[in-house]
Amino acid sequence: MLNSTMKKTFRAALAIVCAGTLMSGTAACGSTSSSGGDKVALLVSTLNNPFFVDLRDGAQAAAKDLGVDLMVSDAQNDSSTQQNQAQNAQSQGAKAVIINPVDSDAASPAVAPLLSSKLPVISVDRSVTGEDVTSHIASDNVAGGAQAADELAKAVGEKGKVIILQGTPGAASTRDRGDGFKKEIKKYSGIEVVAEQTANFDRAEALDVTTNLMQSHPDVVGIYAENDEMALGAIQSLGSKAGADVKIFGFDGTEGGLKAVSNGTMVGTIAQQPKELGKKAVEAAVKAIKGESVEKTESIEVKTVTKENVADFQ
Repeated sequence: MLNSTMKKTFRAALAIVCAGTLMSGTAACGSTSSSGGDKVALLVSTLNNPFFVDLRDGAQAAAKDLGVDLMVSDAQNDSSTQQNQAQNAQSQGAKAVIINPVDSDAASPAVAPLLSSKLPVISVDRSVTGEDVTSHIASDNVAGGAQAADELAKAVGEKGKVIILQGTPGAASTRDRGDGFKKEIKKYSGIEVVAEQTANFDRAEALDVTTNLMQSHPDVVGIYAENDEMALGAIQSLGSKAGADVKIFGFDGTEGGLKAVSNGTMVGTIAQQPKELGKKAVEAAVKAIKGESVEKTESIEVKTVTKENVADFQ
């Protein structure tokens, strides 16, 4: 395994390689759908997550329909890499930039120079703290968190100890999903949140975090994971206890999450519409390029998925 110094060195080298490949017109660190139209850059936090793969696919489909050249870059969950990719997008002649920030609080250095250059910037799924972007498009994560709280409370009989697996620190989606859940769960006096810990929206991290938290709190009856990948990691950690002794609720409505709901290892998930997010982001970018008015914020509906209705989403 790589130690922390080696990882930093690798990431720095990768950022340089990405810069070189983008400048030479290749797409080793992303992909380009060439149509001969205006260039739009899509900066994705990570493509190592099925949700963001779907978001990219929706954006690419919309770009094809609208005749624009979509340049996709994968930051691999590194804010410094994403900042370099934003600079490269501008030098490559992008007429608009869509950013899905790695970290909302750390995205300003990537976005501020673009806005200063009067380049339209669309944030998608996660906002950019402190910057007045052209448009922000996201799911209603607060409402989704509240829906998850109600469903998990019902599943555990409105009593017992629960833990929260948090997403990436600083990400707006992490804050909103957590705030929505915690505010709603307070309505259930018999439920106590005994621990909250980040697993960075990552399945492997969630496996380890869940194992450690369950050792400290062996009587936990419910887990709220702020995305399906972490919920699936919790399932791996719990084994046969998942869905039986410990009820797990996720967020995103990914293919893996829906399968877990169907087989009963997850109580439910909050289904987002990642392809719709990608589509709406490209549509907003194209409107902004043309000088047309765009919605300052656009909220995409989320839906509660349980075993009763999961077939409707598969």
